[in-house]
Amino acid sequence: MSPILGLVVLFTMLGLGIPVGVAMLAVGTIGFALITDIGPAAYMTARTAYSTVTSYSLSVIPLFLLMGNLINRAEVSRDLYDSAHSFVGHWRGGLSMATILACGGFASVSGSSMATTASMARVAYPAMKRYGYGDVLATGSIAAGGTLGILIPPSVVLILYGVLTETDIGMLFAAGFLPGLLGVVLYMVTCGIIARARPDWAPTADRQSWPERLRSLKRVWAVLLLFGIVMGGIYGGIFTPTEAAGVGAVGAFIIALIRRRLTLIVLRDVLIDTAITTAMMLFVIVGALVFMNYVNVAGLPRMIAGFLAGIDASPMVIVLIICGIYLVLGCILESMSMILLTIPIFFPVITSLGLDPVWFGIIIVMVVEVGLITPPIGLNAFMLRTVLNTVPLGTIFTGIALFLGADILRILLVVVFPEIALFLPSRM
Repeated sequence: MSPILGLVVLFTMLGLGIPVGVAMLAVGTIGFALITDIGPAAYMTARTAYSTVTSYSLSVIPLFLLMGNLINRAEVSRDLYDSAHSFVGHWRGGLSMATILACGGFASVSGSSMATTASMARVAYPAMKRYGYGDVLATGSIAAGGTLGILIPPSVVLILYGVLTETDIGMLFAAGFLPGLLGVVLYMVTCGIIARARPDWAPTADRQSWPERLRSLKRVWAVLLLFGIVMGGIYGGIFTPTEAAGVGAVGAFIIALIRRRLTLIVLRDVLIDTAITTAMMLFVIVGALVFMNYVNVAGLPRMIAGFLAGIDASPMVIVLIICGIYLVLGCILESMSMILLTIPIFFPVITSLGLDPVWFGIIIVMVVEVGLITPPIGLNAFMLRTVLNTVPLGTIFTGIALFLGADILRILLVVVFPEIALFLPSRM
């Protein structure tokens, strides 16, 4: 079974609505069997499934998911937004900037773009509408800020990339911090430019005194401390990412208790939701690893490497070509599917070129972020439309388009200057 035929069958199955995990598992197992035999294929699939679900390194996934779910139930997003608003709300476009800051803060403890977008939509949109903000800027800043959830550590997507490529997850977390911060800055600058160009979209709010600003920090110190402990512990080598996830989950549990947001019913729902999400993710990971084994045996990475070598281009140009492919795929696939489907194909090419896998992982996650807000899929846009059912989807995509330039600029900066991503990992 040729790798090209395997890809055609896979995308046909996805087009028919078959779940990505099932499609990759089926194509990988059958393709492997046609190349070798049914016995080796069955053993490969069973061995992959067993080693994946019993992997100690993958225990980081349910722990960080539990941490994010507990933080979400603790309703810290409103306090994060109020604190950011107290500092920058009086600037032109300050409420949209506060939304970006709050999204970055919430992303740093939730690890999920969808959770960040949904939480901030319920908090930030009513506040911006109350001050007369236009729907275009309001929804655009929420959707764009929500994409920070898969880059600012702890990030579930970075964990998946680390598992698939056997790249150190702690290094990936450290590498994602500065590009994530750069994204926050570029989004805020974009908010300021839009507010200057269309002042009717962004009236100024009242300036708050320094005592009020400091009081707002009292409500978010626990979350900031939790992020500092988790990332500081990983960066300082005090504990591994898995241990950090355990510390983060316990810390999030304590925060939810202190804020009186945790009842037995809520805790049951959180645990069930975490278990279901973990099971779904592990199934998809098993399918991706089986599919990876198939494409490796079929020789697809060698075919891709040979094609790119025939282009006679520099490694940097090849990386830009891969980024372009991801931007196109982002219009039809969601983020996790893109990572799981393409990393088995492109990662061997990157390693053959001698490029840093940590740097490449950050590049890919940033490109995948753009896919979260581009039509026709744009999961963040649809999540926002679900929460804000009175805002037309066209208005949301119009607002998102205003922030795409900042995304492209950030990708180019990290591609041209790898030190932005590699500075912190090199100091670990």
